[in-house]
Amino acid sequence: MNKSVILDRYANEEEKLFVAKILDKLNLAKTRNKIVNTDFLDMYQKKISQEILNIEKEKNYTYYYAYPEADKVMLIIYPDKYEEIIKNNRFDYSKIITLIRITLPNELKGQYSHKDYLSGIMKLGIKREKVGDILVFEDGADIVVSTDICKYILNNLQQLTRFNKSKVEELKIEEIRKPEIKKENIRITVRSLRLDNIVSELANCSRNTASDIISSGRVFVNYENETRNSKLINESDTLVIRGKGKFYINSIEGETRKGKIAIIVQHYI
Repeated sequence: MNKSVILDRYANEEEKLFVAKILDKLNLAKTRNKIVNTDFLDMYQKKISQEILNIEKEKNYTYYYAYPEADKVMLIIYPDKYEEIIKNNRFDYSKIITLIRITLPNELKGQYSHKDYLSGIMKLGIKREKVGDILVFEDGADIVVSTDICKYILNNLQQLTRFNKSKVEELKIEEIRKPEIKKENIRITVRSLRLDNIVSELANCSRNTASDIISSGRVFVNYENETRNSKLINESDTLVIRGKGKFYINSIEGETRKGKIAIIVQHYI
């Protein structure tokens, strides 16, 4: 399909730019007959890239996850001659993805959160898309990064005050520590399946406040930013409310005696 025709499917300029990058990667893999990869994609970008791959009827691609539940993935596109290598898992992913482990000194253990690590890396002038998942532990963090910026991080991260006493090292991506993902089931009741009703319950706030949260761009439905209060939520939808957490709509139970709708939600702690 013509590039301009594909781009016309997307109204958002940011989406158009992203789609153009994916199309360029596809073209590069074919014209140069080489393996190419994107930067790290979030789940919404993954969804869009999958749409483009389907439109182009592209079969030679894979998504790399640093661990099964990763929120950030990397799209890898390859020519026919590499099909056997990719499908038999003989491609050396360390060429494009590596792991940086930060080990905190004893006096700082347990004191840093995800934002402390991310903001530190951003202070080095690194683009967010060059950094994958950041897995936080009591004694530090495992940070998935593009191989091309690994050395720069290693050489500069300890210059920051917060990490100047920490051990910063490069490891193989296979050495990543699997996080313990904690979840809890909660039951909420709402008058309707409108997004503002559900955000109000999950964020424990009034509907007016929920509306403000939505309109400010802090709510994502299935990893897509959603600003419509009236958006209807379904089973298996994933909601992310910035500042409140990530939620999965496990089941819609039906009406209660008071005429409300009961919903079982899985909250990622």
